[in-house]
Amino acid sequence: MKKLLVFFLLVSAHVFAQINTQPKQDLVKDPFFNTPQKNAPAEKVKLIHSDFFQKVIDKYQGNPYFSGNVQFAHQGSVLTADEVIFYQEQNFVKAIGNVKLQNADGSVITSGEMEYDGNTQKGIARKKVLLIDPGQTIETETLYYDRISNKAYFNTGGTITKDGNVMYTKSATYDLNSRLIDFTGNVKIDNADYTVEGVNIVQNQNNNTATFNGATTITNKKNPANLIYTEKGTYNMNSKEVYLKKNSRIHYNGKILTGDDLYFNQLSGFGTGKGNVTLRDPLEKRYMKGGYGEIYEKKDSAMMTDKPYAVKILEKDSMYFSADRILAYQKVDEINPLKKKSFLRAYRKARMFKSNIQLRADSLRFNETDGIMHLNGKPIAWSGEKQVTGDKIEAYFDTENEYIDSLRVIGNAFAISKADSLNLKDEFNQVKGKLMTVYYKNNEITLAKVIGNAQAITYADDQNEKTKEVERIGVSLSTCGTIEAEFEGRKVQIISCNIGANTEIYPMSLISREQRFFPDFNWNTKDRLRTWQDIFVESPDYEETKYEADDALYNAAQKVIDEQKAKEEAKKPKRVRK
Repeated sequence: MKKLLVFFLLVSAHVFAQINTQPKQDLVKDPFFNTPQKNAPAEKVKLIHSDFFQKVIDKYQGNPYFSGNVQFAHQGSVLTADEVIFYQEQNFVKAIGNVKLQNADGSVITSGEMEYDGNTQKGIARKKVLLIDPGQTIETETLYYDRISNKAYFNTGGTITKDGNVMYTKSATYDLNSRLIDFTGNVKIDNADYTVEGVNIVQNQNNNTATFNGATTITNKKNPANLIYTEKGTYNMNSKEVYLKKNSRIHYNGKILTGDDLYFNQLSGFGTGKGNVTLRDPLEKRYMKGGYGEIYEKKDSAMMTDKPYAVKILEKDSMYFSADRILAYQKVDEINPLKKKSFLRAYRKARMFKSNIQLRADSLRFNETDGIMHLNGKPIAWSGEKQVTGDKIEAYFDTENEYIDSLRVIGNAFAISKADSLNLKDEFNQVKGKLMTVYYKNNEITLAKVIGNAQAITYADDQNEKTKEVERIGVSLSTCGTIEAEFEGRKVQIISCNIGANTEIYPMSLISREQRFFPDFNWNTKDRLRTWQDIFVESPDYEETKYEADDALYNAAQKVIDEQKAKEEAKKPKRVRK
């Protein structure tokens, strides 16, 4: 045993004697090693073991090289390889074949070749490089490693695998202290549920979150049409929650949500948007906008607040909606379970603008599929120079041909039509009752059917056969159980008056202005929506139209009557007190 020990000491002395007597040789290093380290350690790389040692003047610049189970150590790290060239004066080693670097922090680097500088504590691994860190692996062709900063990076393309996630990128920097990986260039993260692609992604291995810088897309593998796009955001890969901050879009169920600040949970399907929020639904030909929005993917519904509005896109004449809160959702058809129906609801201060009809109410519910709209809370509808009010209004639209078909008014139904829209006389045709159905033709009101306590005030005209001029001849007052009134241009004609019918016609000279208006008459020109932008205000507050009182004939007749009464009174003998 003593002889073996003496022999080993003699061999070691001989080896290092040769190393120490080696003339200085120029060593060409990768520029990576040229960056000096602060407080560079003086500790030298140490040989632990090798089976063989050689030194050839014309090989490896005359520096010694070791082979067979070679082991070198430095600062707690152990390097093993088939062959190692040792540049003792430069404190530098080159390892070839089955290279393995075992670090004190538990990380391991394997490769075909490796260079390590003991002064800078930097290394370069080449050829099928594999960095194994607890829970993950990095594969690349060339890996740069800095032990002092404890960072590794590559720029030749690589793959990182962790917890079922496979990450591909052109270049990446891995901070082993903070466990942050900075991916740059054609980044792709792949797992069983989704794919993430971007230009720069920073992944935190501690909390399994990813930060997106630049254009990034997250695609659902089961349904590739469901995807998320952003240019700045954060994704929690454990909770499947994503926070988006710039130029972001969430695609789900054929819809697209955008906004300044978006949130989405892929597990629950719940998402929110803040600031310039837009929800587009190309299939339903509808979009919604507002300051704040919520989506419920699994319920296929969305809600918008903070000055929200919605547009139902029609080829000829779109519909514009607004309210304090707007809700859009789909429900399974009760008759056909394979079919879904789309609905839109507007709560508080609901407004709807369409060129041929404008609506106001406290709340609105619209079946977009069937074209039925329900208005509650002091509803009012305008069409041309016609106004309809009641306790509740149901509007029926032909969705295929994009026109309004009819209105059904329930409770205190009241329809008003300007008798002559070409002048400013206070002459209005009026029809009212408990229930009313108003029919449209070519987007114009043509007929009104009233049931229950039906009443009408209509103006009667006569046309001169010779001059063809229309002359106002009087006012008709009708009370019936049911009334049918026909609207034709500026005229309203009672074509049916049944059940306790009573109609009286008064010439203009014998009917007062008060008699020409029902007590609850309210011709509203101040709140009427004249443009689609009027949906954004509680009331456009237009200047009230002032109409001229048409009392000339009545006043003249009353003057004659009063004068006649005065004459009659004057003829009567006066009583004399005795």
